[in-house]
Amino acid sequence: MTDGIVLAYLGAALAIGLAGSGSAIGVGIAGTTGTGIMTEDPSKFGLVLLLQALPGTQGIYGLLVGFLVLTKIGIFSGEPVVLTIDQGLQILNSCLPIAIAGFFSAIYQGKASAGAIGLIARRPEETGKAVVMPAMVETYAVLSLLGSILLLNGIII
Repeated sequence: MTDGIVLAYLGAALAIGLAGSGSAIGVGIAGTTGTGIMTEDPSKFGLVLLLQALPGTQGIYGLLVGFLVLTKIGIFSGEPVVLTIDQGLQILNSCLPIAIAGFFSAIYQGKASAGAIGLIARRPEETGKAVVMPAMVETYAVLSLLGSILLLNGIII
């Protein structure tokens, strides 16, 4: 196995692992608040579930970038390409936007979702406004996903 392919694997692992870890933390934060709210009013389950699920998207984005890397380097076809160290570093670096921004945005989206869950507990008529707050955090996860995809597509193998 070449050093370049090892770096590409590392990039895929970071994209999947960090974005997924951030999502797990964010979903946990929102879920803790949501569970507390539902002890008082179980009828709010649908609204709570929507807000709890939002921080999970970063994990999906990281997984997508990881799969794109593995596809690009030929792992799924059974014939991995030979990568130079430079190409491996390019792939690794292309994974960093979703790995880093995905990790942090998922955590902060979980916090924003927890706040939104508190809002709908007291004022369910404000659900639309409550969803907008964590959705604003999502914008930066989507931008980092786009950045990783564009960087990855620019690498010539």
